[in-house]
Amino acid sequence: MVVTLVVMAAVVVVLVREWLPPAPTMLASVVVLVLGQVATPEQAFAGFSSSATLTIAGLFVVARALQVHGGLDAALARLLGDARSDRGVLVRLTVPVLAASSVIANTPLVATLGPMVRTWSERHGKSASKFLVPVSFAAILGGVITTIGTSTTLVVSGLVAQSGQAGFSFFEVLPLGLPVALAGGVVMVVLAPRLLPDRSSSYEQVASHERDYTFRLQVAGGGSLDGSTVADAELRNLTNVYLAAIQRGAREVSPVPPTERLVGGDVLTFVGRVDRVVDLAARDGLVHADETQAGFLEGDGHVLVEAVVGGNSPLVGRTPKQVAFRGRYGAAIVAVHRQGERVDAKLGEVRLEPGDALLLMTDHDFADRWRVGRDFAVVLPHDVGAVGPSRRRPLVVGVAVAMVVAAAVGVPILTAVLAACLLLVGSRTLRFWDARSALDVDVLLIVASAIGLGGIVTSSGLSGEIAGVIDGVAGSGGVVAALAAVLLGTLVLTEVVTNVAAAALMVPIALDVAVRVGSEPRGFAVAVAVMASSSFLTPIGYQTNTMVYGLGGYRFGDYWRLGLPLTLTVLALALVLVPTVWG
Repeated sequence: MVVTLVVMAAVVVVLVREWLPPAPTMLASVVVLVLGQVATPEQAFAGFSSSATLTIAGLFVVARALQVHGGLDAALARLLGDARSDRGVLVRLTVPVLAASSVIANTPLVATLGPMVRTWSERHGKSASKFLVPVSFAAILGGVITTIGTSTTLVVSGLVAQSGQAGFSFFEVLPLGLPVALAGGVVMVVLAPRLLPDRSSSYEQVASHERDYTFRLQVAGGGSLDGSTVADAELRNLTNVYLAAIQRGAREVSPVPPTERLVGGDVLTFVGRVDRVVDLAARDGLVHADETQAGFLEGDGHVLVEAVVGGNSPLVGRTPKQVAFRGRYGAAIVAVHRQGERVDAKLGEVRLEPGDALLLMTDHDFADRWRVGRDFAVVLPHDVGAVGPSRRRPLVVGVAVAMVVAAAVGVPILTAVLAACLLLVGSRTLRFWDARSALDVDVLLIVASAIGLGGIVTSSGLSGEIAGVIDGVAGSGGVVAALAAVLLGTLVLTEVVTNVAAAALMVPIALDVAVRVGSEPRGFAVAVAVMASSSFLTPIGYQTNTMVYGLGGYRFGDYWRLGLPLTLTVLALALVLVPTVWG
C-alpha cells in the first residue's frame, strides 16, 4: 500500500510538472509496480485486454470513417447558414455537437469541426474565439450522455467491472449525463457571448500586422550579392530572422537551401522580428522591395497552413531547430502564437508547447501528409474549402446508426463497435491502413495503464484507507458530503493531471466511500465519470481544449471564464441527482 501511494504521488508530480507526457508516465507506473512485486503482470496489464480499451480503439475507427466520408464541413456550412448573432450561431452549433459527441469520440469530432468553425467565422467576419471553446465544451458535455461518448466513461466502466460488478450499460450514465449536457448547453449559449473574449487567429494577426512578421528585400542587380550563394551572402543563421523564400520571376524557391545562388532582381522574403529589418536593409547589395503583404505567401507554389501542436506531439519541449523542422516537414515557420500572442524570438529557437499555433508556409500537400498523426492536433490550410459528402456516406452513417441502436437495445457495446469496424473495413469504405492510423496509441496506452493502475489501487488496500479518511472527515455529513469530497478530489485531479488518470485514481476510492456511507457504489462511479470528463477550467485538462487553444488564439486564463459556471453546474447537478437516482 505504501509503495502504491508513493507511485501514485510520483505520477501526479510528473504530470503536473510536465516532466513526461501522460502515456509513458502511466505505463511506467504500472511497470514499476510490477517490478516492485506490488502487482502481478496479469493485474497490471489487464487494461490491455479490457473491453473498455478495445471499445475506444473501435470508436476511433468509426469516427475516422465519419470524418472521411460524412461531408461534415458542407453540412456545417448549411447548418450555420447566415446566422448573424453570436448566440444564434452557438445555438446552431451546440445542439448537434451535443448529440454527435454522445456517440462519436469527441477528440476526432473536435479535430474535424474546429477548423471548419474557424474558417466559417473568418468568412463571415466573426471572431472564432467566441465559438471554438463552446465547441470543445459541447463535445465534452455530450460525451457524458452515453457510455460510449467519452473514453473516461468507458475507463470507469472497466474499473467497475474489475471490482466484480457488471460494467456500465449503454444508458447507465444518462440520468446524470443528460441533465448535465442540457443544463451545460443552456449555460454556454447564455454566457459565452458575454464571457469569452474576442481574439484574433494567427493568420488574422499576421495579415493585419505583417511588418511584424514578414518583409521583403530585393537583390540589387550587379551588387555585391548578385551571384553569391545564400551561405556566402551570410543570410543563414541570422539573429531573430531567417530567409523563408526567394521570388525569381514566376519561380518561387521555398524552403531556401544554403547553396541557392542569388540573382539580381530576386525578392527575398524574411520572417522574424521586424526590428532586425534595419540591419538587413543596410547591407550592401540589398534594397527594399516595393510592398509587403501576407497574401504574398499564398502563391501557386505554396500556401499558408496553420498547425496546432498537440499535447502528445514529439515537438513538445523541443525547438524547430532541434527537430530539423524545415527538412522534416517540408515547411517554413512564418510565426508562432502562444496564448493569442506572437512569440517574439528567433523562430528556430522557440521551445514549443502544447497548444502553440504554428503558421507555416508549405506546399499544397502538407495538410494531407500531416493531418493524421501525433505531430499536430489540428492542421488547417488557410484556403480550405467545403468538401461534400462522398458516395459512401449513406453506408457509413447507416453503420454508425446501427452500432448505436444495437448497443442501446442491449447488445454488448464492444460487440456492436467491433461489428461496425468489420463492416467499414471489410467493405473497403475505410482502408486497413486508414483504420490503423485512426488509432491514437497514446490514448490507448493511457486507458490501458489507467485500468491496471485502478485495479492495483484497490488490491493494495490504498483505496480503502483513503476512503476511510474521507468517511471520517465528511461521513458525518451523510451521502452528499461524502460525494462532494469525492467529486472535488476528482475535479482537482482532472485539471492538474488528465481525466483518465483522475478516474483511475478516484473510482476505487469512490466505490469504497459509497459502501461506507451506505450509498449505491454505481452512482458514485457515474458521478466520478461525469466529473472527470468535465474539464472546463484550463486548456490542458482535456485534449479537445488543447486543440482549440491555438486555433482560436486563446490565452490560458480564457477558459475558466466560461468553464467555472459550467463546473459549478455539473457539481450541483451531481450532488442533487446521484443521491436521488441511485440512493
